[in-house]
Amino acid sequence: MAEKLIFAYSQKGRQAHTLPEAPPVNFGLPERKILRLPEVSESDVVRHYTRLSRQNYGVDNGFYPLGSCTMKYNPKINEQIAAFEEFTGLNPSAPERAAAGLLKILYETEQMLCRIFGYARFTLQPAAGAHGEFTGLLIIRAYHLEHDGGKRRKILIPDAAHGTNPASCTLAGLQAVTIKSRPDGGVDIDELRRHLDDTVAGLMLTNPNTLGLFEKNILAIAELVHNAGGLLYYDGANANATMGLARPADMGFDVCHLNLHKTFATPHGGGGPGSGPVGVTEKLMPYLPRPTIDFNGQEYFLNHDRPKSIGKVHSFYGNIGVILKAYAYLRLQGSAGLKRASELAVLNANYVKARLQKAYAIPYPQICQHEFVISVKEWKKQYGVSAADIAKRLMDYGYHPPTIYFPLNVPECLMIEPTETESKETLDAFCEAMLKIAAEVQSNPELVKSAPHSTIVGRLDEARAVKEPDLNYFAGAEN
Repeated sequence: MAEKLIFAYSQKGRQAHTLPEAPPVNFGLPERKILRLPEVSESDVVRHYTRLSRQNYGVDNGFYPLGSCTMKYNPKINEQIAAFEEFTGLNPSAPERAAAGLLKILYETEQMLCRIFGYARFTLQPAAGAHGEFTGLLIIRAYHLEHDGGKRRKILIPDAAHGTNPASCTLAGLQAVTIKSRPDGGVDIDELRRHLDDTVAGLMLTNPNTLGLFEKNILAIAELVHNAGGLLYYDGANANATMGLARPADMGFDVCHLNLHKTFATPHGGGGPGSGPVGVTEKLMPYLPRPTIDFNGQEYFLNHDRPKSIGKVHSFYGNIGVILKAYAYLRLQGSAGLKRASELAVLNANYVKARLQKAYAIPYPQICQHEFVISVKEWKKQYGVSAADIAKRLMDYGYHPPTIYFPLNVPECLMIEPTETESKETLDAFCEAMLKIAAEVQSNPELVKSAPHSTIVGRLDEARAVKEPDLNYFAGAEN
């Protein structure tokens, strides 16, 4: 029988031992065959994957002005902290005392979020922004089930809201009702009044909204909804414009979700992972997912004794890696740093808007918050150039395109969010590229309509790509 040489280590040093190799065990599986794989050198393999990595575009490669997503720089120290073996090596099923350090960090994260946004408690369980929306709406539904017997089933949502809002309502067993916006981009209060009755469970708002505008009538809106027996839900996806400056709880919002993977500088994109903590006012605390992380003055523990809870929405503690990175960001920034980040985000957005309004139509020209929208609907009529064409042409200049065709109430729109982490030099270079494209639209529209020209894959047949997706890179490139 063949023998295997196994090296064991002892306190006295390195000693070699030989142990018999275990006989093969047949579990009734088909006989294994040796695959005749091609031999590839290590250098070729490294070059292959390095080349693929260079074909990806991310915030580490360049400017990423994706509106309403806050694609800001991710400090690498956050990655190092989240990769500590004390975290990555901790079994999720470890006893609470073995996870005491982690529970302390999670508890402190919650307390910091409570102070920043004004809430009594947070749950860190939700794994994404939409998951946070769903969790917050379940809390609203549970509250009304106890107090109104469940007849309140309608959630009012402005037409400029994020697209996940109505989807989350439906998933939570509630009915989404659209509220039209005023010409200036704010909520139409008269339209809101017409919908408020004893069937309304609440109002979902993003403030600042998807147009990048702060709702100046928010206190009056909150009073109207509360007087009608409803609750206010705060979509915190745009919190990068207000953290340290304004608290949603002070505006009258009863429930709030945050996107740690946006606002608090953790990697964002590619489908995750994310984290969408949900904060609530004191009257909604009983309905938070269980368990909560509590502190009795001596130790941190998981509190499962929550009879009114909506139940678990995520296994164990949530997406810990993302939360740890956000914790590091919070501790490094402090209250002054968070406020400064919001101020710079607003400043950068208004700077870019001021430069681009010389060539592009700005449907909402007032001072914006962290983002703004432009519309090329007139160019579509005059030159046949669409928002998608502008976005594709921008790729030729080396930039990731901004969000297009959203919000839905602005035709042929591009939504731009520069974030606070970009330098003036970067913003100026981006603006120069956009201004050059604006000139090309008028001098050579076909150049823009046929873009991109310098990317690895040219313009695809979008209708065919939807109906016949080809996931093979090389075959797709040929088409």
